[in-house]
Amino acid sequence: MNEPLLGKRILITGPTGQVARPVTEALAANNDVIGVARFRDEAARRELESIGVTCIAVDLAASHFDDVPDDVDYVLNLAVVKSNRWEVDLRGNAEAAGLLMSHCRSAAAFLHCSSTGVYSHAASHLLTETDPLGDNHRVMLPTYSIAKIATEAVVRTEARQLNLPTTIARLNVPYGDNGGWPLFHLEMLLAGAPIMVHPDRPNLFNPIHEDDIIATIPALLAAATVPATIVNWGGDQQVDLEDWVQELATIASVDATFDITEATIGGVTIDNTKRLELLGPTTVDWRDGMRRMVAAQHPELLM
Repeated sequence: MNEPLLGKRILITGPTGQVARPVTEALAANNDVIGVARFRDEAARRELESIGVTCIAVDLAASHFDDVPDDVDYVLNLAVVKSNRWEVDLRGNAEAAGLLMSHCRSAAAFLHCSSTGVYSHAASHLLTETDPLGDNHRVMLPTYSIAKIATEAVVRTEARQLNLPTTIARLNVPYGDNGGWPLFHLEMLLAGAPIMVHPDRPNLFNPIHEDDIIATIPALLAAATVPATIVNWGGDQQVDLEDWVQELATIASVDATFDITEATIGGVTIDNTKRLELLGPTTVDWRDGMRRMVAAQHPELLM
């Protein structure tokens, strides 16, 4: 189901990002990978080029793809624009995705990385792909959920209009050696700051390690259809945010304190039935994954 991709020409947007960077590095080992981003970090660009990634500077919010090759096998749209400015974020996410699909309409498949942040907050209800959508990130990222929903609508439309096989994967809590929301919590713990927790407890999520993100890419591409396939993209294990924070605090030998407030994101936990059917199970236990993240980001804490 998840046979590795070999000898393919793959276009990846946002290759320096937290999610896309390890995906890009893994795919570059056996494929011709083209990375599209602003590349403001020259060091990151040089690192990608050193492993064979062709880097092309593009401002997705400007949505100009004249210098981007269109003869690719697959497109992985992993970039996200989070400026909290509506005009910029709608252009850089929704309009850019549609224009990119049109530019690469001859691809065998298009994978768009969305977010379970498109769902209405539903406490401990297991969210299926057909559950109600809503503005669940407004308290922290005012444009995020709406821009993600708008982008899904554009991607769905273009998949049908261009007859381009497409998968929309709604990512839950991605993390790994390259960071993620749990790393943000770790840094807060090390600074002695309280972790915000929504009062509608428990705050359940399905964190997914970067190893499992990489492993499921081939199956996500194979699942692409017209109309677009929509699937939740999270880990098998349902984890309370307070549990992973406490695990990180134990690893770091610090105390965890919590601020119970509605000014944060509530739990978003998913029904994995469709994901298991299309992609198979995930493999990284969340406790092992968190410890690996700490080892990569703060090795001194494990000495």
